[in-house]
Amino acid sequence: MKIGTWNVNGIRARQGEVAQWVERERPDIVCLQEIKAAPDQIPLLLCELEGYWCYWHGAKGYSGVGLHISKTLCPARPPFAHPAFDYESRIVTATIGGVTFASIYVPNGGKDFPAKMRFLASLQDYVAETVAAGTRLIICGDVNIARTDIDVHPKERKPRAIGQLPEERALLERILTHGLVDTGRELEPDNDQMFTWWAPWRNMRQRNIGWRLDYVLASRSVFEGVRSCIVQRDVGTSDHAPVVATFNV
Repeated sequence: MKIGTWNVNGIRARQGEVAQWVERERPDIVCLQEIKAAPDQIPLLLCELEGYWCYWHGAKGYSGVGLHISKTLCPARPPFAHPAFDYESRIVTATIGGVTFASIYVPNGGKDFPAKMRFLASLQDYVAETVAAGTRLIICGDVNIARTDIDVHPKERKPRAIGQLPEERALLERILTHGLVDTGRELEPDNDQMFTWWAPWRNMRQRNIGWRLDYVLASRSVFEGVRSCIVQRDVGTSDHAPVVATFNV
């Protein structure tokens, strides 16, 4: 099973790139974030991706997520859902064969940091309840937190910068304590160049001076079948790169 996640920073601006990426990679699960479009604004090229059950959850010009599931993986359209703590179109889920998949876009926190912390606290409760019910979980998307200092280029490390604050990192760690594995970092614990976001100036991306903000968090039983988790740094013109993980599930 292949899972691809990408903060596209505007689906209308990136429609051709997303279509080409999906066609090339053919993930079984496609998670998109920051689509910045209401469902009726999704370009016709992407509205119903061939071979996928498509679900778009967004509003004009802000936030928004997508979750698209291969019809090969799931022949009948699955029910898509939003946990009660969803606001600003930031999470959509679907459950297939005892595994819940979630495409998630955590608030940045720059304008309303308490809202970000409330979202993360609610996410922790959701993860705890889902796992306690015996459902395996895969959360993909832009968490807007660099987990540790290794996830930020030394030139970008700022102890009081939102996205690097101890209280944010502590909440992310508490989420992980419910049996989730940070797939990319577990596979490459010492990789200090595994960034997924770069500020759009001074050739930061070309110089790989960035932050790791995009994750595939998987239940341990799913992670045990992991084959790879790759940051596709050279793909697309978004300020984020896609992350593609493959599991034997």
